[in-house]
Amino acid sequence: MKGLFAAVLLTVCSFASFSCQTNTDEQTEEIAQPPNIVLFLADDQGWGDLSSSGNTNLSTPNIDQIAEQGASFDRFYVSPVCSPTRAELLTGRYHVRGGVYSTSAGGERLDSDETTIADVFRSAGYATGVFGKWHNGMQPPYHPNARGFDEFYGFASGHWGNYFSPILERNGEIVQGEGFVVDDFTNKAIEFIEDHQNQPFFVYLPYNTPHSPMQVPDEWWAKFADHELPMRHREPERENLQHSRAALAMVENIDWNVGRLMDTLEELDLEENTIVIYMTDNGPNGSRWNGSMKGRKGSTDEGGVRSPFYIQWPTHIRPGVQINHIASSTDILPTLAEFANIDYTYSKPLDGLSLAPLFSEETTDWPDRIIFSYWRDRLSLRTQQYRLDMDNNLYDMEADPGQSTNVASDFPEITSRLIAEKERWESTVLSELSMEKRPITVGHPEYSFNQLPARDAEASGAIERSNRYPNDSFFGNWTRTDEEITWDIEVLEEGEFEVIIYYTCPEGDEGSRIELSFAGNALQGIIDTSHDSPLMGAEHDRVERIESYVKDFIPITLGTIKLSKGTGPLTLKALEIPGNTVMDFRLMLLNKIP
Repeated sequence: MKGLFAAVLLTVCSFASFSCQTNTDEQTEEIAQPPNIVLFLADDQGWGDLSSSGNTNLSTPNIDQIAEQGASFDRFYVSPVCSPTRAELLTGRYHVRGGVYSTSAGGERLDSDETTIADVFRSAGYATGVFGKWHNGMQPPYHPNARGFDEFYGFASGHWGNYFSPILERNGEIVQGEGFVVDDFTNKAIEFIEDHQNQPFFVYLPYNTPHSPMQVPDEWWAKFADHELPMRHREPERENLQHSRAALAMVENIDWNVGRLMDTLEELDLEENTIVIYMTDNGPNGSRWNGSMKGRKGSTDEGGVRSPFYIQWPTHIRPGVQINHIASSTDILPTLAEFANIDYTYSKPLDGLSLAPLFSEETTDWPDRIIFSYWRDRLSLRTQQYRLDMDNNLYDMEADPGQSTNVASDFPEITSRLIAEKERWESTVLSELSMEKRPITVGHPEYSFNQLPARDAEASGAIERSNRYPNDSFFGNWTRTDEEITWDIEVLEEGEFEVIIYYTCPEGDEGSRIELSFAGNALQGIIDTSHDSPLMGAEHDRVERIESYVKDFIPITLGTIKLSKGTGPLTLKALEIPGNTVMDFRLMLLNKIP
Protein backbone atom coordinates (compact mmCIF):
# COMPACT_ATOMS: atom_id res chain seq x y z
CA MET A 1 0.00 0.00 0.00
CA LYS A 2 2.86 2.34 0.85
CA GLY A 3 4.46 1.69 -2.52
CA LEU A 4 1.21 2.41 -4.32
CA PHE A 5 0.83 5.66 -2.35
CA ALA A 6 4.34 6.70 -3.35
CA ALA A 7 3.72 5.88 -7.01
CA VAL A 8 0.52 7.91 -7.14
CA LEU A 9 2.07 10.83 -5.31
CA LEU A 10 5.03 10.76 -7.68
CA THR A 11 2.59 11.03 -10.57
CA VAL A 12 1.09 14.13 -8.95
CA CYS A 13 4.58 15.53 -8.44
CA SER A 14 5.39 14.98 -12.10
CA PHE A 15 2.45 16.85 -13.59
CA ALA A 16 2.65 19.64 -11.05
CA SER A 17 6.40 20.30 -11.48
CA PHE A 18 6.99 19.72 -7.79
CA SER A 19 10.55 19.20 -6.61
CA CYS A 20 10.26 15.52 -5.68
CA GLN A 21 13.29 13.34 -4.93
CA THR A 22 13.07 9.72 -6.15
CA ASN A 23 16.65 8.47 -6.31
CA THR A 24 16.81 6.19 -3.25
CA ASP A 25 14.56 3.92 -1.26
CA GLU A 26 14.99 6.22 1.73
CA GLN A 27 13.87 9.24 -0.29
CA THR A 28 10.90 7.32 -1.73
CA GLU A 29 9.92 6.33 1.80
CA GLU A 30 10.04 10.00 2.79
CA ILE A 31 7.84 11.01 -0.15
CA ALA A 32 5.35 8.30 0.78
CA GLN A 33 4.60 9.96 4.09
CA PRO A 34 1.24 11.78 3.89
CA PRO A 35 1.66 15.53 4.31
CA ASN A 36 0.58 17.21 7.51
CA ILE A 37 -1.87 20.11 7.14
CA VAL A 38 -2.08 23.40 9.06
CA LEU A 39 -4.87 25.77 7.98
CA PHE A 40 -4.93 29.28 9.47
CA LEU A 41 -8.15 31.28 9.07
CA ALA A 42 -8.32 34.86 10.38
CA ASP A 43 -11.67 36.44 11.27
CA ASP A 44 -12.64 39.77 9.67
CA GLN A 45 -9.12 40.47 8.39
CA GLY A 46 -9.20 42.00 4.94
CA TRP A 47 -6.94 41.27 2.00
CA GLY A 48 -5.18 44.56 2.71
CA ASP A 49 -4.35 43.83 6.35
CA LEU A 50 -0.93 42.34 5.55
CA SER A 51 2.39 43.92 4.71
CA SER A 52 2.66 41.40 1.85
CA SER A 53 -0.36 43.12 0.29
CA GLY A 54 1.55 46.41 0.28
CA ASN A 55 0.21 47.83 3.54
CA THR A 56 2.93 49.81 5.31
CA ASN A 57 0.68 50.46 8.32
CA LEU A 58 1.73 47.14 9.85
CA SER A 59 4.33 44.39 9.61
CA THR A 60 3.44 40.70 9.18
CA PRO A 61 6.75 38.95 8.41
CA ASN A 62 5.68 35.45 9.43
CA ILE A 63 2.55 35.40 7.30
CA ASP A 64 4.44 37.04 4.45
CA GLN A 65 7.05 34.29 4.64
CA ILE A 66 4.42 31.64 3.88
CA ALA A 67 3.88 33.39 0.54
CA GLU A 68 7.60 33.86 -0.03
CA GLN A 69 8.38 30.21 0.65
CA GLY A 70 5.32 28.91 -1.18
CA ALA A 71 2.64 30.18 -3.52
CA SER A 72 0.20 33.06 -3.34
CA PHE A 73 -3.09 33.44 -5.18
CA ASP A 74 -3.68 36.91 -6.53
CA ARG A 75 -7.47 36.59 -6.77
CA PHE A 76 -8.86 34.24 -4.12
CA TYR A 77 -12.47 34.54 -3.01
CA VAL A 78 -14.41 33.70 0.13
CA SER A 79 -17.92 34.55 1.32
CA PRO A 80 -18.94 38.00 2.59
CA VAL A 81 -19.26 36.84 6.24
CA CYS A 82 -17.95 34.29 8.71
CA SER A 83 -20.03 31.09 8.90
CA PRO A 84 -20.60 30.75 5.11
CA THR A 85 -16.86 30.79 4.39
CA ARG A 86 -16.27 28.22 7.11
CA ALA A 87 -18.96 25.98 5.61
CA GLU A 88 -17.42 26.26 2.15
CA LEU A 89 -13.86 25.40 3.17
CA LEU A 90 -15.17 22.51 5.27
CA THR A 91 -17.23 20.97 2.46
CA GLY A 92 -15.95 22.18 -0.92
CA ARG A 93 -19.52 23.31 -1.63
CA TYR A 94 -21.33 26.64 -1.69
CA HIS A 95 -22.64 27.40 1.79
CA VAL A 96 -26.27 27.66 0.68
CA ARG A 97 -26.18 23.98 -0.28
CA GLY A 98 -25.31 23.14 3.33
CA GLY A 99 -28.16 25.08 4.92
CA VAL A 100 -26.11 28.05 6.19
CA TYR A 101 -28.15 31.24 5.95
CA SER A 102 -27.22 33.27 9.04
CA THR A 103 -24.44 33.86 11.55
CA SER A 104 -26.46 33.07 14.70
CA ALA A 105 -29.67 31.59 16.11
CA GLY A 106 -29.24 28.29 14.30
CA GLY A 107 -28.77 29.68 10.80
CA GLU A 108 -25.02 29.08 11.02
CA ARG A 109 -25.43 25.31 11.36
CA LEU A 110 -23.98 23.19 8.57
CA ASP A 111 -26.37 20.40 7.55
CA SER A 112 -25.49 17.18 9.32
CA ASP A 113 -25.43 15.15 6.08
CA GLU A 114 -22.55 17.21 4.63
CA THR A 115 -19.11 15.61 4.42
CA THR A 116 -16.41 17.80 5.98
CA ILE A 117 -12.72 18.08 5.30
CA ALA A 118 -12.10 16.63 8.76
CA ASP A 119 -14.24 13.59 7.90
CA VAL A 120 -12.10 13.07 4.82
CA PHE A 121 -8.76 13.36 6.57
CA ARG A 122 -9.73 11.42 9.68
CA SER A 123 -10.94 8.57 7.48
CA ALA A 124 -7.44 8.56 5.94
CA GLY A 125 -5.78 8.11 9.32
CA TYR A 126 -5.09 11.73 10.22
CA ALA A 127 -5.32 13.16 13.74
CA THR A 128 -7.69 16.13 13.41
CA GLY A 129 -7.96 19.18 15.64
CA VAL A 130 -9.65 22.58 15.53
CA PHE A 131 -8.61 25.42 17.82
CA GLY A 132 -10.59 28.66 17.83
CA LYS A 133 -13.94 29.87 16.57
CA TRP A 134 -16.03 27.11 14.98
CA HIS A 135 -19.26 28.94 13.98
CA ASN A 136 -21.00 26.09 12.14
CA GLY A 137 -23.13 24.62 14.93
CA MET A 138 -22.90 24.04 18.67
CA GLN A 139 -24.90 20.93 19.52
CA PRO A 140 -24.17 17.48 18.07
CA PRO A 141 -24.50 16.52 15.23
CA TYR A 142 -23.33 20.05 14.31
CA HIS A 143 -20.58 20.27 16.92
CA PRO A 144 -16.98 19.99 15.62
CA ASN A 145 -16.41 16.71 17.47
CA ALA A 146 -19.31 15.31 15.45
CA ARG A 147 -17.90 16.69 12.17
CA GLY A 148 -14.66 14.74 12.00
CA PHE A 149 -12.50 16.57 14.54
CA ASP A 150 -10.88 14.51 17.30
CA GLU A 151 -10.06 17.62 19.30
CA PHE A 152 -11.94 20.91 19.71
CA TYR A 153 -10.79 23.80 21.88
CA GLY A 154 -12.45 27.18 21.55
CA PHE A 155 -16.02 28.40 21.19
CA ALA A 156 -18.75 27.50 18.74
CA SER A 157 -20.57 30.85 18.55
CA GLY A 158 -20.01 33.58 16.01
CA HIS A 159 -18.34 36.00 18.40
CA TRP A 160 -17.17 36.05 21.99
CA GLY A 161 -17.42 38.76 24.62
CA ASN A 162 -14.06 38.46 26.34
CA TYR A 163 -10.67 37.58 24.86
CA PHE A 164 -8.70 37.33 28.12
CA SER A 165 -8.94 33.93 29.86
CA PRO A 166 -12.64 33.53 29.05
CA ILE A 167 -14.84 30.51 29.52
CA LEU A 168 -14.21 28.21 26.57
CA GLU A 169 -14.98 24.63 25.61
CA ARG A 170 -12.84 21.55 25.17
CA ASN A 171 -14.59 18.60 23.54
CA GLY A 172 -17.93 19.51 25.11
CA GLU A 173 -16.55 20.38 28.54
CA ILE A 174 -16.61 23.98 29.82
CA VAL A 175 -13.08 25.10 30.71
CA GLN A 176 -11.30 28.32 31.64
CA GLY A 177 -9.15 29.85 28.95
CA GLU A 178 -5.50 30.64 29.61
CA GLY A 179 -4.48 34.13 28.54
CA PHE A 180 -5.28 36.03 25.35
CA VAL A 181 -7.41 33.74 23.21
CA VAL A 182 -5.33 33.72 20.02
CA ASP A 183 -2.20 32.94 22.04
CA ASP A 184 -4.17 30.25 23.88
CA PHE A 185 -5.54 28.67 20.69
CA THR A 186 -2.04 28.58 19.23
CA ASN A 187 -0.64 27.01 22.38
CA LYS A 188 -3.21 24.24 22.21
CA ALA A 189 -2.55 23.68 18.50
CA ILE A 190 1.18 23.43 19.18
CA GLU A 191 0.52 20.88 21.95
CA PHE A 192 -1.63 18.89 19.53
CA ILE A 193 1.14 18.89 16.93
CA GLU A 194 3.70 17.82 19.51
CA ASP A 195 1.43 15.00 20.67
CA HIS A 196 0.79 13.78 17.09
CA GLN A 197 4.12 14.46 15.43
CA ASN A 198 4.57 10.77 14.60
CA GLN A 199 1.36 10.51 12.59
CA PRO A 200 -0.17 12.75 9.92
CA PHE A 201 -2.25 15.57 11.37
CA PHE A 202 -4.79 18.09 10.14
CA VAL A 203 -4.80 21.24 12.28
CA TYR A 204 -7.45 23.90 11.66
CA LEU A 205 -6.82 27.25 13.40
CA PRO A 206 -9.86 29.50 12.86
CA TYR A 207 -8.80 32.51 14.92
CA ASN A 208 -11.47 34.92 16.15
CA THR A 209 -9.56 38.15 15.54
CA PRO A 210 -9.58 40.90 14.37
CA HIS A 211 -13.35 40.42 14.82
CA SER A 212 -14.81 42.75 17.43
CA PRO A 213 -14.81 43.37 20.33
CA MET A 214 -11.52 45.05 19.59
CA GLN A 215 -9.37 43.59 22.35
CA VAL A 216 -5.61 43.06 22.13
CA PRO A 217 -2.86 42.85 24.76
CA ASP A 218 -0.95 46.01 25.64
CA GLU A 219 2.28 44.80 24.06
CA TRP A 220 0.61 44.75 20.64
CA TRP A 221 -1.46 47.87 21.18
CA ALA A 222 1.50 50.03 22.20
CA LYS A 223 2.81 50.31 18.63
CA PHE A 224 -0.53 51.45 17.25
CA ALA A 225 -2.00 53.60 20.02
CA ASP A 226 -0.70 56.80 18.44
CA HIS A 227 0.13 55.46 14.97
CA GLU A 228 -0.69 57.92 12.18
CA LEU A 229 -1.59 55.21 9.62
CA PRO A 230 -0.17 56.64 6.37
CA MET A 231 -2.30 54.28 4.26
CA ARG A 232 -6.00 55.02 4.52
CA HIS A 233 -9.35 53.79 3.21
CA ARG A 234 -10.23 54.99 -0.28
CA GLU A 235 -12.83 57.25 1.36
CA PRO A 236 -10.80 58.47 4.37
CA GLU A 237 -13.71 60.28 5.95
CA ARG A 238 -15.41 56.93 6.55
CA GLU A 239 -12.50 55.42 8.45
CA ASN A 240 -12.54 55.03 12.23
CA LEU A 241 -8.84 55.34 12.91
CA GLN A 242 -9.02 53.86 16.39
CA HIS A 243 -10.82 50.79 15.03
CA SER A 244 -8.22 50.45 12.26
CA ARG A 245 -5.38 50.69 14.77
CA ALA A 246 -6.93 48.00 16.94
CA ALA A 247 -7.50 45.69 13.97
CA LEU A 248 -3.91 46.06 12.79
CA ALA A 249 -2.58 45.42 16.29
CA MET A 250 -4.67 42.25 16.43
CA VAL A 251 -3.28 41.15 13.05
CA GLU A 252 0.29 41.65 14.24
CA ASN A 253 -0.56 39.43 17.21
CA ILE A 254 -1.85 36.80 14.77
CA ASP A 255 1.39 37.08 12.82
CA TRP A 256 3.43 36.45 15.99
CA ASN A 257 1.37 33.35 16.70
CA VAL A 258 1.77 32.10 13.14
CA GLY A 259 5.52 32.47 13.63
CA ARG A 260 5.42 30.48 16.87
CA LEU A 261 3.65 27.58 15.22
CA MET A 262 5.95 27.66 12.19
CA ASP A 263 8.95 27.57 14.55
CA THR A 264 7.44 24.49 16.19
CA LEU A 265 7.17 22.72 12.84
CA GLU A 266 10.82 23.50 12.14
CA GLU A 267 11.98 22.39 15.61
CA LEU A 268 10.14 19.08 15.23
CA ASP A 269 11.56 18.57 11.73
CA LEU A 270 8.03 18.65 10.29
CA GLU A 271 8.20 21.79 8.16
CA GLU A 272 9.31 20.10 4.94
CA ASN A 273 6.29 17.80 4.76
CA THR A 274 3.64 20.11 6.18
CA ILE A 275 1.22 22.04 3.98
CA VAL A 276 0.53 25.42 5.59
CA ILE A 277 -2.31 27.66 4.38
CA TYR A 278 -3.10 31.21 5.49
CA MET A 279 -6.37 32.91 4.54
CA THR A 280 -9.19 35.03 5.94
CA ASP A 281 -12.95 34.55 6.06
CA ASN A 282 -14.25 37.78 4.48
CA GLY A 283 -13.40 41.40 3.82
CA PRO A 284 -12.30 43.80 6.58
CA ASN A 285 -14.69 44.61 9.43
CA GLY A 286 -14.09 48.32 9.01
CA SER A 287 -13.38 50.99 6.42
CA ARG A 288 -9.59 50.82 6.29
CA TRP A 289 -6.96 50.43 3.58
CA ASN A 290 -7.82 47.47 1.36
CA GLY A 291 -6.11 48.18 -1.94
CA SER A 292 -8.78 50.69 -3.02
CA MET A 293 -11.29 47.88 -3.56
CA LYS A 294 -14.99 48.51 -3.27
CA GLY A 295 -16.80 46.85 -0.38
CA ARG A 296 -16.01 45.44 3.05
CA LYS A 297 -17.34 42.64 5.25
CA GLY A 298 -20.93 41.77 4.29
CA SER A 299 -20.55 43.06 0.73
CA THR A 300 -20.50 40.89 -2.38
CA ASP A 301 -18.24 43.42 -4.11
CA GLU A 302 -14.54 42.66 -4.55
CA GLY A 303 -13.42 44.11 -1.22
CA GLY A 304 -15.94 42.06 0.69
CA VAL A 305 -14.93 38.68 -0.71
CA ARG A 306 -11.27 38.84 -1.73
CA SER A 307 -8.90 37.08 0.66
CA PRO A 308 -5.18 36.48 0.78
CA PHE A 309 -4.40 32.84 0.13
CA TYR A 310 -0.88 31.64 0.78
CA ILE A 311 0.14 27.99 0.64
CA GLN A 312 3.52 26.51 1.54
CA TRP A 313 4.79 22.94 1.08
CA PRO A 314 8.59 23.13 0.84
CA THR A 315 9.23 19.79 -0.84
CA HIS A 316 6.47 20.20 -3.40
CA ILE A 317 5.71 23.87 -4.10
CA ARG A 318 8.38 26.15 -5.51
CA PRO A 319 8.90 29.32 -3.45
CA GLY A 320 7.58 32.63 -4.67
CA VAL A 321 5.01 31.31 -7.12
CA GLN A 322 2.18 33.75 -7.84
CA ILE A 323 -0.99 32.33 -9.35
CA ASN A 324 -3.32 34.70 -11.17
CA HIS A 325 -6.21 32.31 -11.83
CA ILE A 326 -9.30 32.99 -9.73
CA ALA A 327 -9.97 30.46 -6.97
CA SER A 328 -12.23 30.13 -3.94
CA SER A 329 -12.71 28.61 -0.50
CA THR A 330 -14.62 25.72 -2.09
CA ASP A 331 -11.34 24.62 -3.70
CA ILE A 332 -9.54 23.88 -0.43
CA LEU A 333 -10.99 20.44 0.29
CA PRO A 334 -10.42 18.92 -3.19
CA THR A 335 -6.94 20.49 -3.38
CA LEU A 336 -5.76 19.12 -0.04
CA ALA A 337 -7.35 15.73 -0.66
CA GLU A 338 -5.41 15.44 -3.92
CA PHE A 339 -2.17 16.61 -2.34
CA ALA A 340 -2.60 13.95 0.36
CA ASN A 341 -3.58 11.32 -2.21
CA ILE A 342 -6.87 10.65 -0.45
CA ASP A 343 -9.37 8.82 -2.63
CA TYR A 344 -12.68 9.69 -0.98
CA THR A 345 -16.20 9.26 -2.31
CA TYR A 346 -18.28 12.35 -1.58
CA SER A 347 -21.98 11.88 -1.04
CA LYS A 348 -22.73 15.17 -2.80
CA PRO A 349 -21.09 16.94 -5.76
CA LEU A 350 -18.36 19.46 -5.02
CA ASP A 351 -18.41 23.02 -6.33
CA GLY A 352 -14.67 23.45 -5.83
CA LEU A 353 -11.79 22.30 -7.99
CA SER A 354 -8.42 20.89 -7.07
CA LEU A 355 -5.90 23.68 -7.55
CA ALA A 356 -2.99 21.24 -7.85
CA PRO A 357 -2.57 21.72 -11.64
CA LEU A 358 -2.06 25.46 -11.15
CA PHE A 359 1.28 24.88 -9.48
CA SER A 360 2.64 23.68 -12.81
CA GLU A 361 4.13 26.14 -15.28
CA GLU A 362 2.86 23.86 -18.04
CA THR A 363 -0.83 24.19 -17.18
CA THR A 364 -2.70 25.35 -20.27
CA ASP A 365 -6.18 23.84 -20.00
CA TRP A 366 -7.51 25.42 -16.81
CA PRO A 367 -11.28 26.06 -17.15
CA ASP A 368 -12.70 29.54 -17.59
CA ARG A 369 -14.73 29.32 -14.41
CA ILE A 370 -17.20 31.54 -12.56
CA ILE A 371 -17.17 32.09 -8.80
CA PHE A 372 -20.42 33.17 -7.13
CA SER A 373 -20.68 35.31 -3.99
CA TYR A 374 -23.98 35.30 -2.12
CA TRP A 375 -25.28 36.76 1.11
CA ARG A 376 -28.83 37.79 2.09
CA ASP A 377 -30.30 38.21 -1.40
CA ARG A 378 -27.14 39.86 -2.71
CA LEU A 379 -25.52 37.86 -5.49
CA SER A 380 -22.50 38.78 -7.59
CA LEU A 381 -20.23 36.69 -9.74
CA ARG A 382 -16.61 36.83 -10.78
CA THR A 383 -14.96 35.59 -13.95
CA GLN A 384 -11.26 35.88 -14.61
CA GLN A 385 -11.78 39.37 -16.03
CA TYR A 386 -15.19 40.64 -14.98
CA ARG A 387 -17.40 41.10 -11.94
CA LEU A 388 -21.16 41.33 -12.36
CA ASP A 389 -22.42 42.90 -9.15
CA MET A 390 -25.68 42.46 -7.25
CA ASP A 391 -27.37 45.13 -9.42
CA ASN A 392 -26.05 43.61 -12.68
CA ASN A 393 -23.48 46.32 -13.20
CA LEU A 394 -20.47 44.95 -15.07
CA TYR A 395 -16.89 45.85 -14.16
CA ASP A 396 -13.68 45.04 -15.98
CA MET A 397 -11.61 44.03 -12.95
CA GLU A 398 -8.33 44.02 -14.86
CA ALA A 399 -8.71 47.61 -16.06
CA ASP A 400 -10.83 48.84 -13.14
CA PRO A 401 -10.10 46.87 -9.93
CA GLY A 402 -11.87 49.52 -7.83
CA GLN A 403 -15.21 48.98 -9.62
CA SER A 404 -15.62 52.63 -10.55
CA THR A 405 -17.01 52.33 -14.10
CA ASN A 406 -19.99 50.22 -15.14
CA VAL A 407 -19.23 48.83 -18.60
CA ALA A 408 -22.42 46.79 -19.05
CA SER A 409 -23.56 48.90 -22.00
CA ASP A 410 -20.16 48.49 -23.67
CA PHE A 411 -20.32 44.69 -23.47
CA PRO A 412 -24.00 43.73 -23.76
CA GLU A 413 -23.33 40.16 -24.83
CA ILE A 414 -21.04 39.48 -21.87
CA THR A 415 -23.51 41.16 -19.52
CA SER A 416 -26.42 39.10 -20.83
CA ARG A 417 -24.45 35.88 -20.56
CA LEU A 418 -23.43 36.58 -16.97
CA ILE A 419 -26.95 37.58 -15.98
CA ALA A 420 -28.10 34.24 -17.37
CA GLU A 421 -25.40 32.51 -15.30
CA LYS A 422 -26.73 34.29 -12.23
CA GLU A 423 -30.24 33.08 -12.94
CA ARG A 424 -28.98 29.56 -13.53
CA TRP A 425 -27.14 29.56 -10.19
CA GLU A 426 -30.19 30.85 -8.39
CA SER A 427 -32.37 28.10 -9.86
CA THR A 428 -29.90 25.22 -9.43
CA VAL A 429 -27.86 26.12 -6.32
CA LEU A 430 -29.60 28.81 -4.28
CA SER A 431 -32.85 26.89 -4.63
CA GLU A 432 -31.32 24.23 -2.34
CA LEU A 433 -31.28 26.65 0.60
CA SER A 434 -34.05 26.23 3.13
CA MET A 435 -34.38 28.95 5.77
CA GLU A 436 -36.87 26.96 7.79
CA LYS A 437 -35.93 27.21 11.45
CA ARG A 438 -34.67 23.89 12.79
CA PRO A 439 -34.97 22.81 16.43
CA ILE A 440 -31.93 22.66 18.68
CA THR A 441 -30.72 19.08 18.93
CA VAL A 442 -30.31 17.39 22.32
CA GLY A 443 -29.39 13.84 23.28
CA HIS A 444 -27.36 12.68 20.30
CA PRO A 445 -26.75 8.96 20.96
CA GLU A 446 -22.97 9.27 20.45
CA TYR A 447 -22.33 12.36 22.61
CA SER A 448 -23.11 13.01 26.26
CA PHE A 449 -22.76 16.81 26.22
CA ASN A 450 -25.37 19.38 25.19
CA GLN A 451 -25.07 23.16 25.49
CA LEU A 452 -28.13 25.37 25.44
CA PRO A 453 -26.99 29.01 25.61
CA ALA A 454 -29.15 32.09 25.92
CA ARG A 455 -28.25 32.70 22.28
CA ASP A 456 -30.49 29.83 21.15
CA ALA A 457 -33.43 30.62 23.43
CA GLU A 458 -36.44 32.92 23.39
CA ALA A 459 -37.69 34.83 26.41
CA SER A 460 -41.15 36.10 27.30
CA GLY A 461 -42.46 39.06 29.24
CA ALA A 462 -39.96 41.68 30.34
CA ILE A 463 -36.95 39.37 30.33
CA GLU A 464 -34.27 41.16 28.33
CA ARG A 465 -31.49 39.90 26.13
CA SER A 466 -28.27 41.73 26.93
CA ASN A 467 -27.67 42.67 23.30
CA ARG A 468 -29.38 42.42 19.94
CA TYR A 469 -26.40 40.43 18.66
CA PRO A 470 -27.14 37.13 20.38
CA ASN A 471 -23.95 35.07 20.14
CA ASP A 472 -22.43 35.99 23.53
CA SER A 473 -25.60 37.37 25.11
CA PHE A 474 -27.38 36.53 28.36
CA PHE A 475 -30.87 37.11 29.78
CA GLY A 476 -31.59 39.54 32.60
CA ASN A 477 -34.44 41.52 34.18
CA TRP A 478 -36.24 38.28 35.09
CA THR A 479 -38.65 39.43 37.79
CA ARG A 480 -41.97 37.59 37.41
CA THR A 481 -43.28 34.02 37.64
CA ASP A 482 -45.29 34.39 34.43
CA GLU A 483 -42.10 34.88 32.41
CA GLU A 484 -40.05 32.05 30.95
CA ILE A 485 -37.10 31.11 28.79
CA THR A 486 -37.69 28.45 26.14
CA TRP A 487 -35.71 26.44 23.61
CA ASP A 488 -37.32 24.71 20.67
CA ILE A 489 -35.56 21.35 20.89
CA GLU A 490 -35.48 17.92 19.32
CA VAL A 491 -34.45 15.12 21.65
CA LEU A 492 -32.71 12.58 19.45
CA GLU A 493 -32.58 9.80 22.04
CA GLU A 494 -34.41 9.47 25.34
CA GLY A 495 -32.32 9.68 28.48
CA GLU A 496 -31.61 11.10 31.91
CA PHE A 497 -29.69 14.37 31.88
CA GLU A 498 -27.82 16.25 34.58
CA VAL A 499 -28.79 19.93 34.46
CA ILE A 500 -26.19 22.64 35.13
CA ILE A 501 -26.95 26.35 34.82
CA TYR A 502 -24.43 29.20 34.47
CA TYR A 503 -25.81 32.31 36.16
CA THR A 504 -25.28 35.37 38.33
CA CYS A 505 -27.54 36.47 41.19
CA PRO A 506 -27.14 39.54 43.43
CA GLU A 507 -26.85 39.02 47.17
CA GLY A 508 -30.34 39.19 48.66
CA ASP A 509 -32.00 37.78 45.55
CA GLU A 510 -30.97 34.16 46.12
CA GLY A 511 -33.67 31.60 46.88
CA SER A 512 -35.73 31.60 43.68
CA ARG A 513 -37.28 28.24 42.94
CA ILE A 514 -37.14 27.39 39.26
CA GLU A 515 -38.50 24.61 37.08
CA LEU A 516 -37.25 23.03 33.88
CA SER A 517 -39.85 21.04 31.96
CA PHE A 518 -40.22 19.12 28.71
CA ALA A 519 -43.03 16.89 27.44
CA GLY A 520 -44.59 16.28 30.86
CA ASN A 521 -41.35 15.76 32.80
CA ALA A 522 -40.04 18.45 35.12
CA LEU A 523 -37.15 19.25 37.45
CA GLN A 524 -37.23 21.85 40.20
CA GLY A 525 -34.32 23.48 41.92
CA ILE A 526 -33.35 26.53 43.96
CA ILE A 527 -30.84 29.25 43.13
CA ASP A 528 -29.54 29.01 46.68
CA THR A 529 -26.22 30.83 46.29
CA SER A 530 -25.75 34.44 45.35
CA HIS A 531 -23.01 35.41 42.95
CA ASP A 532 -22.99 38.93 41.64
CA SER A 533 -20.75 40.21 38.88
CA PRO A 534 -20.32 43.53 37.13
CA LEU A 535 -20.39 43.74 33.37
CA MET A 536 -16.99 42.85 31.97
CA GLY A 537 -15.19 43.68 28.75
CA ALA A 538 -15.04 47.45 28.52
CA GLU A 539 -11.78 47.47 30.48
CA HIS A 540 -10.08 45.61 27.61
CA ASP A 541 -11.83 47.25 24.64
CA ARG A 542 -9.78 49.57 22.44
CA VAL A 543 -12.97 50.74 20.69
CA GLU A 544 -16.50 50.82 22.09
CA ARG A 545 -18.10 47.52 21.17
CA ILE A 546 -21.43 46.70 19.54
CA GLU A 547 -21.65 43.20 21.07
CA SER A 548 -22.84 42.27 24.54
CA TYR A 549 -20.63 42.73 27.55
CA VAL A 550 -20.28 39.63 29.70
CA LYS A 551 -20.25 38.63 33.35
CA ASP A 552 -18.44 36.14 35.52
CA PHE A 553 -21.09 33.43 35.36
CA ILE A 554 -20.77 30.42 37.68
CA PRO A 555 -22.40 26.98 37.50
CA ILE A 556 -25.04 25.47 39.74
CA THR A 557 -26.30 21.90 39.45
CA LEU A 558 -30.08 21.61 39.62
CA GLY A 559 -30.41 17.81 39.44
CA THR A 560 -31.54 15.39 36.73
CA ILE A 561 -34.42 15.36 34.28
CA LYS A 562 -35.73 12.71 31.94
CA LEU A 563 -36.11 13.86 28.35
CA SER A 564 -38.27 11.78 26.02
CA LYS A 565 -37.45 11.46 22.35
CA GLY A 566 -39.32 14.04 20.28
CA THR A 567 -39.68 17.75 19.61
CA GLY A 568 -41.17 20.60 21.60
CA PRO A 569 -40.38 23.47 23.94
CA LEU A 570 -37.93 23.03 26.77
CA THR A 571 -39.07 25.60 29.31
CA LEU A 572 -37.29 27.27 32.21
CA LYS A 573 -39.52 29.30 34.52
CA ALA A 574 -39.58 30.63 38.08
CA LEU A 575 -42.13 29.31 40.58
CA GLU A 576 -41.11 31.55 43.50
CA ILE A 577 -39.10 34.79 43.55
CA PRO A 578 -38.31 35.92 47.10
CA GLY A 579 -36.07 38.77 45.97
CA ASN A 580 -36.13 41.28 43.13
CA THR A 581 -34.87 39.03 40.33
CA VAL A 582 -34.45 35.34 39.58
CA MET A 583 -30.97 35.48 38.02
CA ASP A 584 -29.06 36.53 34.94
CA PHE A 585 -28.97 33.43 32.74
CA ARG A 586 -26.13 32.59 30.33
CA LEU A 587 -25.99 28.86 29.65
CA MET A 588 -27.53 25.49 30.43
CA LEU A 589 -25.65 22.19 30.16
CA LEU A 590 -27.55 18.94 29.73
CA ASN A 591 -25.10 16.12 30.37
CA LYS A 592 -26.45 12.71 29.50
CA ILE A 593 -26.10 10.16 32.29
CA PRO A 594 -24.79 6.78 31.04
